Amino acid sequence: MQNPEQPVPQNWATRFFTIFTGQTISLFGSSLVQFALIWYLTQKTGSATVLATASLFAMLPQILLGPIAGTVVDRGNRRLIMIASDATIALSTLGLAFLFWTGRVEIWHIYAISIIRSLGGAFHYPAMAASTTLMAPKEQLARISGANQAVQGLVSIVAPPVAAFLIAVMTTESILMIDVVTALMGIVPLLFFAVPQPARAAHLESAPPKSFMQDLGAGFKYMASWPGLLMLGLMATLLNFLLAPTGALMPLLVTKYFGKGAIELGGLESAFGIGMIVGGVALGIWGGFKRKIVTSLMGIVVFSIAILGIAIAPPDMFWIVVVAQAVVGVMLPMANGPIHALFQTLVEPDMQGRVMSLLGSVAQAMMPISLLVAGPVSDALGLQTWFWVAGILCLIISVGGFFVPAIYNIEENHHKNQPQAETVPVA
Repeated sequence: MQNPEQPVPQNWATRFFTIFTGQTISLFGSSLVQFALIWYLTQKTGSATVLATASLFAMLPQILLGPIAGTVVDRGNRRLIMIASDATIALSTLGLAFLFWTGRVEIWHIYAISIIRSLGGAFHYPAMAASTTLMAPKEQLARISGANQAVQGLVSIVAPPVAAFLIAVMTTESILMIDVVTALMGIVPLLFFAVPQPARAAHLESAPPKSFMQDLGAGFKYMASWPGLLMLGLMATLLNFLLAPTGALMPLLVTKYFGKGAIELGGLESAFGIGMIVGGVALGIWGGFKRKIVTSLMGIVVFSIAILGIAIAPPDMFWIVVVAQAVVGVMLPMANGPIHALFQTLVEPDMQGRVMSLLGSVAQAMMPISLLVAGPVSDALGLQTWFWVAGILCLIISVGGFFVPAIYNIEENHHKNQPQAETVPVA
């Protein structure tokens, strides 16, 4: 027997968007720091290996610890986890600022701080994502995902030029202090607003508490027992494998194939960011088709065609790539937003931390693997080869999703017999 849906208060928007705004400001500060540190490493070392190593250190904790972090989120107090994550990031950044101020900073210090910041993010993301389901009505989740995508697009456009300006007028430690302040602005709303916690299902109230490893294993079993969710996660992982190298190869494509420079590359990034804002705002207003999976699959179909446009563009028609990048930017929120909202709608609240972090870890793990594959392929067969591969296979996967019942009907065939817990606010 299924418990009633969790009650969402009528004034839900005040609480949610206050917390959301604080987290957005914190994200902007983190983007400034990321740009400043990359620029420092570039100027200090001029080494591609150093930059790649820094990116790897910033990525590995979230890949390796994702399932563990999700289990902690589902077992613990999500509000306190978000506060602790933001505080950890702020303190580590403060320590790095001190090292810059005293002139004692070393490259390995930046690697170490990148690991700590990534650890904080590994716990923060699933806590915020799982809490969103309990703070907002289900019918608003697709719009909220669209707004989140638009914000990410806006940050991707605004943060680099702002950071570049700040680098010219401020010291690195001063820029790091901005991130400390913005992290605190992300914490403050969480001190004043309660975040709902998923209560245990009624039939489990009398059961003895499970161990951490049992809860961790339950996340894997949950996904394995639900073919639609498992197949959708597999589809997302394959898409991430195919798409990750397209961004990494773009600078080489712009310079070596089209013969353009930094201005044109910056224009491409702006076109993509503007597209994300347009797509996110459009999804936020529209909300997508009634069947969320249709919106996502259609978004993937269109951006797959845009990637093929990049593959076929001749060297003297760079404008095709600009248009294609803008289209990809518009369609990414349409693809990601509804799927994210679908997970938030269908996955039981007390399982969301584990499911989302597990999916995120697997998808992120594909990035270094796909880069290792795409590099030699592009060197051997040409820079546009991977765009052909990615465009064709993404198109096949997305069109195929319409004909796979487990995926297309996932909104009807979810765990209806799973007990769903009521939620209670925890101050």
